[in-house]
Amino acid sequence: MKIKDTLYVAHVRSNDKKIQTLEEHLIDVAEIAKKLATKINLPEAGELIGLLHDFGKYSTEFQNYLQSATGLIDPDIDNEAVDAKALKGKIDHSSAGAQWIWQELSRYGNNGEGRLCGQIMAVCIASHHSGLIDCLKPDGSNGFNVRMQKDDVRTHLAECKENADSQILERAKKLMDKPLLKAMLEQIRVMMMSGSKQSTTIREFYLGFWTRFLFSCLIDADRIDSADFETPGNACYRNKNDLQLTVAIERLELFLAGFSNKPTESNTPIDGIRREISEVCKNRAHEPQGIYTLTVPTGGGKTYASLRYALHHAQKHKLERIIYVIPYTSIIEQNAAAIRSALERESDAYPWVLEQHSNLEPERQTWHSKLAAENWDAPIVLTTMVQFLETLFGGGTRGVRRLHQLANSVVIFDEIQTLPIQCTHLFCNALNFLADHAGMTAVLCTATQPVLDRLRASDKGQLSLPQNSELMPDISGLFDQLKRVVISDKTKPEGWSEDEIAELALTELDTKGNCLVIVNTKAWAQALYLKCAETVDIESLFHLSTGQCAAHRKALFKLMRQRLADGLPVLCISTQLIEAGVDIDFAGVVRFLAGLDSIAQAAGRCNRNGHLSTATVHIVNPARETISQLIDIKVGQEKTKRVLSEIEDEDLLSPEAMRRYFQYYFYDRADDMSYPLSAKQVGRDDSLLNLLSQNKYNVGVGAALHLKQSFMTAGNVFKAIDAPTHSVIVPYLEGKQLLVELGGIAKRFEARRFRECLQRAQQYSVNVFPNVWRRLVEQQAVYEIQPGEGIYGLDERYYSEAFGLSTEPVSKAEAIIL
Repeated sequence: MKIKDTLYVAHVRSNDKKIQTLEEHLIDVAEIAKKLATKINLPEAGELIGLLHDFGKYSTEFQNYLQSATGLIDPDIDNEAVDAKALKGKIDHSSAGAQWIWQELSRYGNNGEGRLCGQIMAVCIASHHSGLIDCLKPDGSNGFNVRMQKDDVRTHLAECKENADSQILERAKKLMDKPLLKAMLEQIRVMMMSGSKQSTTIREFYLGFWTRFLFSCLIDADRIDSADFETPGNACYRNKNDLQLTVAIERLELFLAGFSNKPTESNTPIDGIRREISEVCKNRAHEPQGIYTLTVPTGGGKTYASLRYALHHAQKHKLERIIYVIPYTSIIEQNAAAIRSALERESDAYPWVLEQHSNLEPERQTWHSKLAAENWDAPIVLTTMVQFLETLFGGGTRGVRRLHQLANSVVIFDEIQTLPIQCTHLFCNALNFLADHAGMTAVLCTATQPVLDRLRASDKGQLSLPQNSELMPDISGLFDQLKRVVISDKTKPEGWSEDEIAELALTELDTKGNCLVIVNTKAWAQALYLKCAETVDIESLFHLSTGQCAAHRKALFKLMRQRLADGLPVLCISTQLIEAGVDIDFAGVVRFLAGLDSIAQAAGRCNRNGHLSTATVHIVNPARETISQLIDIKVGQEKTKRVLSEIEDEDLLSPEAMRRYFQYYFYDRADDMSYPLSAKQVGRDDSLLNLLSQNKYNVGVGAALHLKQSFMTAGNVFKAIDAPTHSVIVPYLEGKQLLVELGGIAKRFEARRFRECLQRAQQYSVNVFPNVWRRLVEQQAVYEIQPGEGIYGLDERYYSEAFGLSTEPVSKAEAIIL
């Protein structure tokens, strides 16, 4: 039965056919977007784009489609019924509101002020299903004007104005006036003045990023309201981001006091130094917001020290959440467990920590995956650098909805030296914007601090650090205090053979009782494992790589730590995933030649707790190594050789040596830091930074537009260049049951349970690169758990107990080198 003509529908709940009117949806989204946009002092702009984002749904054509699709129109008795399946995604409902704002606001101002504000908001509305559109397309055509001049027959703007509820019309007309323009222009003035000493590239980047932030507010508001209407039970979990700072600080201080009160005989000198580092962080937390560095040697207790800083700093400045950005999924769970042990109690009504191990959500989201998507609405979030960069620069709508959560937050970057080199200028510009205009405090943590405030092409963007930005008062003295290893340069002109490297590892195992070998590729990890397996008891031999899911690696780490504590032999062959932040302590380490930062991180796994007077990290260079495509490692090796030739071994881990290394490394890679693009990718040699700023190489750059960014092209290329991975759930232990559960839930959908299963499944997923994914597909080794859901599982024949995911069927004793 068709609903009455005067009632316009936004959504129909799937389980009980309850209707959410279009008026209700627009008002609700407007209120949420208004609240979120307040973070950048733009509540009126947030409210207006929320109010008009679905304005096109007032058209008869869209209502007939929606009501046919949801069963409100019976095709057997109503002439207005349409083929909803054929029309899905083909009726434009996002242009009407954008056109209305553009037409109204572009009338104001003698210097195009109204056109600037109108374009910013119109772009947000027009893009709310596709991701930010190209203002200038790669071929130079004016993509924005094409959208604004789209025929009324297709956008239905006139009809929508006629049909719209009076409350919507009245509020929209009131907002689309000079006070809104005045508020927006004031914020733009403040933003541009802060960049007055910056280049045109940086100022235009800021304007585009400001638009993206406003877009984030709209996307999240729309998704929240839609999801909570479909599943009302979700609403009680929203906005639980109150840090309860007094409680958190009391718990953390009590927890840290427990370390201080350990029996004297169980304390080591390192424990005392860690306490000093923690105290310094607490005392510096009262200082103004901004971008800071925390340079602490490996094993210095950065996790708790940075958490202490973040909690006290958030209390001082009334901030909303703490976000940890971690380089590898392999250490998210370790850090999350450490934070939970300090802060969480079984009686807590809601969890404190959200872990984002990987992204199992497909970019083309289904209704189900939209409901299950995370938007970082938690007190403490742990995510990866890949997810963070996707939030800042990726295309589509999945990642960008989280961007506004970075405002009014403390963001801790763990092991900042792992920032992808091609993102350097983009990252610096985004951080400067968020710190200056969105109330974010950033702390860059590492033992190997890159010189991001002293880049060769500073006009493209570098970090703006305040005076006294380093939290530690005496870095050199601290490194001297925590020196626990020496570096032994064993590289030789002819390189080391597989047999020689295995012999060195076995000698270290025999003489020290345990040894860690860190290599640069999975192929070497597996080859050395198999070689050592010919001699070493299999119970003492371990392999680690990203081919194993997080739960698998966690089990291996637990077993290794227990064996090390019990004095049992351990020989671990690992890729570099073990370097950054993994809390494990070996008596000896062998490291393949790599960047000096990687060597220093490897040294952090050697004599970590200072139980030995000193220990040795051996650097070796394999005779044969396939790294021609691994530019970061290749250039890092070259610059390390240069530093090795210039200074003594014992000084190799000093802050001075690290600064020298990064100066060489960054100087050599300066041309890579803007995310260079080829003619094959965008039709000409260009860069992602340029596409997201002034777009000066675009042939249409002379168009009469304020925003000239190619947002969508940049987002798509960012993914292509970053070698996007496919996540697949593997049948390791509980992973088998989760695959069954997710398949069952998708059939009889339960949003909350589906979300919970997806979160658990992150620990049992592996990210694979496109070439490996193609081979898995060819072998029919992956399958979609339910058609259309975009969540994939791995056939259990393609998961090895020793090495993890394989592209060929394996038994527990077999290995396929990827």
